Amino acid sequence: MRTSCRRFPHSMTTRIEKDSLGEYPVPADAWYGIQTARAVANFPISGRGPDRDFIIAHARIKIAAARVNARADWLEAPLAQEIERAAGAIVDGQYHGEFVVDRFQAGAGTSHNMNTNEVIANLANVALGGERGVYRPVHPNDHVNMGQSTNDTIPTAIRLAALAKLGRLAGATHDMARAFAALGVRERETVKSGRTHLQDAVPTTLGREFSAYAWTLQRCARRIQDAAIDLGDLGIGGSAVGTGLNTPPHYAKQICAELAALTGEALRPAHDLSAQMQSMADIMQLSAAVRGLALELTRIANDLRLLASGPRTGLGEIRLPAVQPGSSIMPGKVNPVMLEMLNQVCHQVIGQDAAVAAMTQAGQLELNVMMPALGSALFDMMDWLTHAIAAVTARALPGIVADRDRCLAYAHTSVGLATLLNRAIGYSAAARVAQESEMTGRPIAELVAAHGLMDAAAFADLVARAATHGDDS
Repeated sequence: MRTSCRRFPHSMTTRIEKDSLGEYPVPADAWYGIQTARAVANFPISGRGPDRDFIIAHARIKIAAARVNARADWLEAPLAQEIERAAGAIVDGQYHGEFVVDRFQAGAGTSHNMNTNEVIANLANVALGGERGVYRPVHPNDHVNMGQSTNDTIPTAIRLAALAKLGRLAGATHDMARAFAALGVRERETVKSGRTHLQDAVPTTLGREFSAYAWTLQRCARRIQDAAIDLGDLGIGGSAVGTGLNTPPHYAKQICAELAALTGEALRPAHDLSAQMQSMADIMQLSAAVRGLALELTRIANDLRLLASGPRTGLGEIRLPAVQPGSSIMPGKVNPVMLEMLNQVCHQVIGQDAAVAAMTQAGQLELNVMMPALGSALFDMMDWLTHAIAAVTARALPGIVADRDRCLAYAHTSVGLATLLNRAIGYSAAARVAQESEMTGRPIAELVAAHGLMDAAAFADLVARAATHGDDS
């Protein structure tokens, strides 16, 4: 889902380009140009290139801008056509290796914007009979970037890329929810001991636990999908500070319509174009929803690891599928590796959300210059969680096997069963039975029979009815 930053040795054949700072070497075979080459030298930070969805989203903005500028007679039709053709190739997955600027770069993302502008300009010029690095007839700034600024294209591209990822993440979450729901149906009559405070509680069913996970995940997915509404408010067309400087009439409305057609998303100009450069609050809200999913998944993964603990000295109420050997020293050991992986990913997601929150508040006046790293953190958390959820759903959940005998045995030896006696003998007397069970080790059912409160068969039926109480509500 990401590209790697391309590094070039000094011995590579180069061409010389010139910008406002002077001359600079560029790899002769590169489709990018001088400003990109300077950024590669300036920012050897993470070794990670831009996110794939982000590259595509930014290229779509260039297509939409070329169409609107051509309709306004600001951009000559032949140039607009070649710009659109070159950007379309990028959208189709070509030339992604030419996007080489590190994720940690100059504020606001000017380096990435120029990387896109230069690649498109060079592709267009060669198609028109020109050569790389000679920006005629298509210039990166004058033509590819016409009517735009880094300040409105980058936050727009972040929002478009997030929308592309949002559907995949929500889909993976719904798939996991459906898998848990199926387990809930399958194990709806598997009676087990409930546990609160990690202590014995009243009986429940394994199916109820699984069904609760399904409901929670469905709600998390809905919260993530709700974030799409605000992400559709775009600041594109605001140009440098939201005033629409150097844009044709009705540009913001028209470019949003073009982008909506290109992406299939519900997009519109923000009521205040300046706000979508200053404020990243809608992105932060999406990040918070993703963090909420990660928190729930952490809890669920920990529950499953606990339920599968053992096999002899833990709870052992379920068995997880063995997908790989668990130890380099202990023969036959099998670990809950898929859930351990999910826990690790969730912890990383929580960290990325903290970074998004910090960078959301770091904007100043007309612009939030933290956008490159902010977008990267959001993209990582969404991609990592999508892949982790899909892997667990495919490789762990379908192979879960319930040890129904063990579940029932725990249920019938649980001190929590004394609660079932509340209506028959009252809370205080039931507490004495529970204390006697804990001190002597004798099961509640045995003590109930010994004290003449209820025969064993009737008590077993009471346990079963208590475990499934509310299933028909």
